[in-house]
Amino acid sequence: MTPEGSLHVEGIELPNPNPAVANYVRSVRVGSLLFVSGHGPMREGKPAITGKLGADLDVNEGREAARVVTINVLATLKAELGELSRVRRVVKLLVMVNATPDFTDHPKVADGSTDLLVKVFGDEGRPARSAVGVGSLPGNIAVEIEGIFEIDS
Repeated sequence: MTPEGSLHVEGIELPNPNPAVANYVRSVRVGSLLFVSGHGPMREGKPAITGKLGADLDVNEGREAARVVTINVLATLKAELGELSRVRRVVKLLVMVNATPDFTDHPKVADGSTDLLVKVFGDEGRPARSAVGVGSLPGNIAVEIEGIFEIDS
């Protein structure tokens, strides 16, 4: 099944990519690698899931935020590549979680992203990954994710 077919089975329709919110580009290609800038849980150009994990949001809400971010990352990949089947491997994800100092379930939040990537790309969707807590994120978004993807030339 194609990645787009997998998304259809999951009931996911990719949105138009969100525009960059500052002086940067959504992605940069270097050889067979595509570096995707940090994305947030946006819907229709507005932050959809905001707040701190451990205070305002629980792990399941954080997982959903990571899933929404990943849908936005996939939208950027689709716009850049034309077809998601051009992704050979999800190489690396950095998942930043807006969290209180005592919150320790960052990897469980990040699984909201990785679980979707595995559904879309199979084992090639399972990345090397870092999940870290941060004191704040732009617009008080709950999660920000950036990634590196190996692509067909």
